[in-house]
Amino acid sequence: MRDRPAMLQSTLSGPSRPIRQRGFTLMETALAIVIVSTGVLAILYAQMAFHRQNDWSTHTSTATFLANEIREMSVRLSPHDPVTGMAFWGPEPNELTLADFDDLDDFDGVEGLGTIFSAAEGTGPVNAQRLIIPDMEGWSQIVRVGKVPRNNISGPEDPSLAPGDYVLRIEVSVQYQGARDPDPLEITKIAWINEY
Repeated sequence: MRDRPAMLQSTLSGPSRPIRQRGFTLMETALAIVIVSTGVLAILYAQMAFHRQNDWSTHTSTATFLANEIREMSVRLSPHDPVTGMAFWGPEPNELTLADFDDLDDFDGVEGLGTIFSAAEGTGPVNAQRLIIPDMEGWSQIVRVGKVPRNNISGPEDPSLAPGDYVLRIEVSVQYQGARDPDPLEITKIAWINEY
C-alpha cells in the first residue's frame, strides 16, 4: 500500500491540462454595462414621465377648481344691473372693484375684453366669496360674458342682439405660467349659459 502523501502527489500531478482563468472577458463586461445602463435609463425616463403626468393632473384639478369658483360666485347674479338695467354693458361707472360687481355683464370689463383675476397683478385668483386666494403664483382667471343667440348658444357672440333674442354665455379661462414658462398656458376653459 502506498503511503498517503505519495498518492496525493500523483493525483495532483495527473495529466497536464491548460488551466482556465475564472472571470469575465472585456466583451462580457461591456455587454453587461450596456444592459444595466439601458435598464437604469428606462427607469429614469419612466419616473420623469410620471412626474410630468402628475404635474399636469395637479394643474388640471386646480384649474377646474378655480373655474368653478367663478361659476359659484356668479350663479345668483342677475344678467344686468338691478338699478340701471341694460344702460351699461360692463361695470357701471361707480363699480370699481370686484366687490362692487352686482350683475353678470360687469364681468365683461369696461372695453368688453373680459376681467382678469391674476396673481401677477395682485387681483386674484379669486374664490366664490370674492376673496383673493393666497399662494397661487402663476395662476389667473379670465372671465368673459357675451350675448349669444337664444337658438344657437354655441354660436358667435353678437352684441347687437335685442333683449329676448339672446342669452348670456359666461366663459372662464384658467391659465398658469410657471417660473420657466415664456407665456401662460391655458389649462382649462368652461362656459355656461345664463338664461334670465
